[in-house]
Order: sequence, then C-alpha cells, then structure tokens
Amino acid sequence: MRMFRIALKSLKARWVSLLGAFLALALGVAMTAVMLLGLAAAAGAPGGEELVSLVAALGTAGGVSAFVSAFVVASTFSYTVAQRRRELGLLRLAGATRAQVRRTVLAEALVLGAAASAVGCVLGRLGAPALVRWLAEVGMAPPGFTLGDSGWPLHAAFWTGLLVALAGVAVAARRAGRVGPLDALRAADLDTGAMTAGRLLWGLGLLLTAAVLTATALAGDPADLLHRKTYTTRPMLLICACGLLSPVLARPLVRALGRLPARPASFAGRLVRGNAVAAVRRTGAVAAPVLVSVALAGSLAGALDTVSAARAAETAARTAADLVVLPAALPGPLAEALRALPGTAVSATAPTTLAVVEPDGNPVTSEARMADPAGLAALARLPVRAGSPADLTDDTIVLPAEWGRTTVGEPVPVILADGRRTTLRVAAVLRDGLGDNGVYVSARNAPGARVDRIEVRFDPGTDRATAAARVREAARPYGATVLTRAGWLAATAPANGRIAWLRTVLVLGLALTYTGIALANTVLMATADRRRELALLRLAGATRAQVIRLVTTESVLVAAVGAVLGCTVAAVQLGTMHGALALLGAPAPWAVPWRAVTLVTGGCLLVAAACAAPAAAWALRHRPVVAATR
Repeated sequence: MRMFRIALKSLKARWVSLLGAFLALALGVAMTAVMLLGLAAAAGAPGGEELVSLVAALGTAGGVSAFVSAFVVASTFSYTVAQRRRELGLLRLAGATRAQVRRTVLAEALVLGAAASAVGCVLGRLGAPALVRWLAEVGMAPPGFTLGDSGWPLHAAFWTGLLVALAGVAVAARRAGRVGPLDALRAADLDTGAMTAGRLLWGLGLLLTAAVLTATALAGDPADLLHRKTYTTRPMLLICACGLLSPVLARPLVRALGRLPARPASFAGRLVRGNAVAAVRRTGAVAAPVLVSVALAGSLAGALDTVSAARAAETAARTAADLVVLPAALPGPLAEALRALPGTAVSATAPTTLAVVEPDGNPVTSEARMADPAGLAALARLPVRAGSPADLTDDTIVLPAEWGRTTVGEPVPVILADGRRTTLRVAAVLRDGLGDNGVYVSARNAPGARVDRIEVRFDPGTDRATAAARVREAARPYGATVLTRAGWLAATAPANGRIAWLRTVLVLGLALTYTGIALANTVLMATADRRRELALLRLAGATRAQVIRLVTTESVLVAAVGAVLGCTVAAVQLGTMHGALALLGAPAPWAVPWRAVTLVTGGCLLVAAACAAPAAAWALRHRPVVAATR
C-alpha cells in the first residue's frame, strides 16, 4: 500500500506528462475495443459470403489497430519513465533501494494503466455503434447488422492495454533500479545509455527474423508474399525493429536531414541538430507515431496498387488480339463470320467449370475456359512452363503448375460441368503467375459453355483500319460489341474497387487517426517537459520567438526522421513483393504510393509543427529565471 500511496503522489506531481500517457493508452484501448466489438458482431451474425469477407476485413483491422496502439503506448510509457531519470536518481540517493524504485514505477503504471484502460473500454463501447452503422451504410455489412452483446472484446482490450502499459515501463523500471544514484543523475543530464545491449539484440533479431521469413517465402511459395494477411502483418516486424534501433538510426538521419534547409551551417541549424541527436529518447518517442503511420500507409496502399497493376499487366501480356468482340447473341455464327474475313485470326473462348480429382479422391472445382487449339496458339500469349497450348485436343488439358501436374502427358482425372468423369492428359503446363492463368479445355469437354469473348488479330501487312471496319460490319447484325485491345483491357482491368478501398479505409483510417493524435500528444508532452532547457536558452540571449522556432523546427526534423524510416519499411515491403512477382513469372511493375505517403507524411509534419509551437509558448509562460530553477 505504501508503494501505491507514493505512486499516487508522484502521479499528481507529474500530471502534465502522465496525462499524455493516459490519453495515448485510453485512445489505443478504445480503438482496439471498437474493432474487436465489430469483429465479434460480424462473427456471431448469420450470413453468407458477405459476412465472411467482413469478418476477414475486421480481423485485419483489429490486428492493425492492436499493433499500432501497442507500439505507440509502449513507446510513450517507456519515454515517461525516461523523463524521470533525475527523479529516480534522487530517490536512490535519498536511500530508496533498487526494488523500491522498480515497484514504485510499476505501481504507477498499474494505476495509470488500469484507469486509462477502463476509460478506453467505455469510449470503445460508445463508439462501436458508429462503426456498425457506417459498415451498413457503405454496404460492407448487410442491412440490420447490429452490435450484439459480446463482452469478450472489452475484456481483451482492457487487459491488452494494461499489459502493454506494464510492458512499456518494465524494462525501463528494471534499468532504473539497477543504475546507481550518481550514474542515474549523470545519465539524466547527458541522455546516455539509450541503446542497451538487449535493445540492440532484440532489434537485430527482429530484422533477422523478417529476413529469414522473406527468404523462406521467396524460396518456397512466393505467392504467400502477395496475400493480404502477409503484406499487412510483415511490415510490423520491420516497424518494431526500426523502433528498437532508433537510437542508432536516428543520429545519422538527423544529421543528414538537418543539412537540407537553406542555412544548415547556421547556429540555429546546428543547435536543432544537436538537440535532436543528444535527446535520442525524445527523438524516438516523437518519431514512433510517424514511423508507424508512414510505414503502414505506404506498405498497404503500395501493396494494393502493386497487386492490381501486376494483374492488369499480366492480363495485357496474355493476349495478342487487336480487337475483342463481345457477342450478344448467336456467338457460334458470329465466330464463323469473323473467321471468314480475310487477313484475320480468330480465337473464341467461353467460361466453364470442371473439377480436378486429387490423388486422395477429393474433387477440387476450378474455373476454366473453352478454347479452340488453333486460335489459342495464334492469339494467346500464355506463360508456358512445359508443352504447347497448340497440342490441346479433346483428350488433353492445359493447366497451371499449382495443380501439381507438371509433366506433359500426365493423366488428370476430371469431372466436367455436366458431371461426366473422364481422364485428360496434360498438353501444356503454365506458370502460376497471380493465379489468373487458368485451365483450358476443348469444346467437347465444356458442355453448355457459351462463347463470351472472341479475340481477333490482323495478319502482318493487313490494312488495320480496313480490317477493323470489316470486323465491325460483320459483328453489327449480331448486336456484338467491338472493342480495341486497349479498350478491352481498360474495361476488364482489375481495379481496386469501392469495397477494396473501403477495406483500406477500415484498416488504416482509425489507426492513422490514432497515430496523428498520439503524435500531437507526444510532441506536447515532450515539449512541456523542456521548461528548464528552454528557460536556459532565454537566459543565454535567445528571444521568445527564436526559442519557439527552434522547438518547432526540431519537432518537424524529428517527424521527418520518422517519415524516412517509415518510407524505408514500405520500400523493403514493396521490394519483396516485386521479387515475388518476378519469381512467379508475372509482370512486376513498380507501383509507388506517392499520394498516400505524401499525404500521411505531410499531415505528420503539420501536426508536429502545429503542436510544438503552442507547447513551446506555454512552456515559456514563466520568467526565465523562475523556470530555470524549477
């Protein structure tokens, strides 16, 4: 009880800095609770594929929210302990034992964490209905979707928040108890010992883990790196590694970025760089929200754009058609009429389904396309791994390597669309690509298939304008639509779509809002703690306006350091996806999310500047002589 009374008195005396930690934890718990309540409601509601998709999206959003809040809260609580190095040194000098210091710090974290987690659960319960209404309004959830009365999300959010708060101060409290009183006072003045051996080992270990996981995926199953769960969770390892290694990474970045302004050699520029380099704990705490914001925004938006661009490029690479005809009626006679035109090659294809019987006897249903062998060989640019599509007959099949039949001539038991069982032999094996290199069979093995696309290619030397006019004239009586190759590719390009965009908003929207608030909170908390330092600058001759500009510039510089680290994480993530596409034999275009990264980075810089200036002005409200003695 005595430790709790001391902890309560300490909390009362340091309310400004601890208010920031309280808000960070409360809002983080609220964000996690909102997502978990939505997930529980979706998982418990009866429904079909729509709710399955919603559960997956909310699960991803809940995981991202929990990670972001844990990362920011742990960084904030660790920094609050670092701010107390002088106080803890004085406690040791006054006779407090190491165990007493550790228990005091942990008791404060327990009191503050329990109160903040409870408030966060209340806020989350109040905010969850708004999420449910939004999901129904935008069409991601069915009408009548309700929140339900599950209690486990609130319990999970509360205990997670409390454990994260305790974990955030546990290591710092252990170190505070181990350091001698004089050493603690010296470290408080010089801000030394930020990069410990344990922190270095953990950071390098996470980097090594990320490298091993990526190398294993590239060597085994590159397609795994293109899945939504993988490219959502994999950057988290790099974010944690950068956060742990920030005392090492921040110094060269601060020096490099500090030389970019117009007058890098000025006294003010050197002072800004010197402050940011010397106070690495403050630099890391302010850069942490920016790091996680930019890294997640760049990674997720870039991954979505990369996969979409690769699918579009893969579709474009699979056809050599000059025109694509989409029949409205009588596709058979239309195809014959087009074949009769001089100087043209025609390929008519139709969608169908079949089931490949696995060795254990279980059928696996797949989409397929009916094609004529001559047209397929003439117009399709399939990524062939073995064999030739020209060998497609009524007794053979063309299929991708993912089916496990990679030997030409190998028998494949199948069940056709009408239920008939037959055995076909492999005519050609296609590279997997992005999973869109499907199965091809002949017309006899596609019962009931109706031609939905006729591709037309002009022979070399043919007048393209005249030939195109003939195709349109031949298609007019059948009411068919004639598109150019570029027009068809644009019409069928795998766009991100409204639902995909809404999923991104669901995953990133609340997390980015929280990190923005956390950044503002950390800047205010860190600046308010510099009253004595800023007063000494005033006593050294700096004007009030100069000190405010100095603090604002330093905050923007530190935020820029976090943005550079976040961009590095995103670049590594997109680079691994680019390598996976190359190994799969799929086109690997670079889709850099300039807009998302620019908006998030610009927003973080604006928040840092907008919060640092008034916080510095508030810290300078007392006379310099009075503030310097506090």
